[in-house]
Amino acid sequence: MNQVLFEGRLLVNMISTLIHKGALQVRYGRMNWERMFRTSDYHRVANIIYLGLLGNGGAVSERWMNRFFERYQESLINGGGCEAAEREILTLLDMEKIPCVVLSSTTIRGLYELQETADMSPLRLYLSPEAYTIVKGFLVDLGYETIQSYPEFGERMNRISGMNVDIYQKLPFKTKYYEKAMRDLSARARIRNGGITVRTLYPEDRMVFRLASVAYQYVTDGLLIRDMLDLFLFHRAWREQINHTYIKKRLHDFHIDVLADKILRLSYMWFGEKEDKEYLNTGDQPEDLSSFDILEDRIFSRGEIGKEKENDPQALGLMRLLNKEEEIESRKARKETLQKKRAERKKARSRFFHWIFPDYKYMSSLYPTLEKMPFFLPFYWVFRGIRLLIGMLKNKDQ
Repeated sequence: MNQVLFEGRLLVNMISTLIHKGALQVRYGRMNWERMFRTSDYHRVANIIYLGLLGNGGAVSERWMNRFFERYQESLINGGGCEAAEREILTLLDMEKIPCVVLSSTTIRGLYELQETADMSPLRLYLSPEAYTIVKGFLVDLGYETIQSYPEFGERMNRISGMNVDIYQKLPFKTKYYEKAMRDLSARARIRNGGITVRTLYPEDRMVFRLASVAYQYVTDGLLIRDMLDLFLFHRAWREQINHTYIKKRLHDFHIDVLADKILRLSYMWFGEKEDKEYLNTGDQPEDLSSFDILEDRIFSRGEIGKEKENDPQALGLMRLLNKEEEIESRKARKETLQKKRAERKKARSRFFHWIFPDYKYMSSLYPTLEKMPFFLPFYWVFRGIRLLIGMLKNKDQ
């Protein structure tokens, strides 16, 4: 088995066992813990894996045990203030009467039995371009700084010992289906309890947003184990209360209803217990399980394995649309670069022309006689040019 796939499946098994308080059965001594740390850190689950390494009899070297502990400690220390920081921001936006939509929040942390095993899930805000500038200023005043930019869409801001805040002036999804469906979701948002202008999504729409996001991340090879775990926990918490028919209809608008269902089923295969799997009837499905193997391979390998075997029509369709959008953006970028170069060449020619043939005012300052005889301007251009040429030749001889 490929090492990357082995590590991914091992991480999933460890996490599933830990969240269900089972007994881990791992041969720690055979592991390359540098690779395991880097893989778990990439998938943002190193803080969970740390708990699985406790009491392992020293099989993990002190160096890498400490690195796992650092991630656990960061989550333990910084995670406790996430809810307060979120309330501070949303209260400020309400006080200033700035309209926005909360796409996702730190409430996902409450679904983890041990909150220090949760991720530093960002508060995601969707704003108008005008409000975007104002809110960014507020966050800077509160001590946040940009740590990641999403060109044309927005940015991620962070405060030391605080949480991440994603602010968007345009939702970070391409293709016309996603853009329209996301606009429809945000238009349905309601004013939050006790709020004034800050709106939140209904539980069904939060589920749609989360499923649409993981499907998009999957086809762009950015889906993480942590995203799958959050999806599983969120769905399990709300599955008895949400309208599944409505969700399926909304996902159909994104053209990903089958793909999203498959990803959700995989999250239950990874992290669900027997009753969870029975809820989705995964044991009775006549589906080709090889399609789930492709899902796993792409997620674990970041798209390096399994992409060429992709057989899901909706995944292939979304990939084609995204490739088309990227080609359009590439052509647009090349056109803008070409136009910029042309403008620079034109500007350079203009500067050269004005250097050879300065305007009347400048020439009059050099040759006062021109003020009385402006019709001699061409003659003085030639005269000045000869003087400059003689000066250049003299400097060359020296």
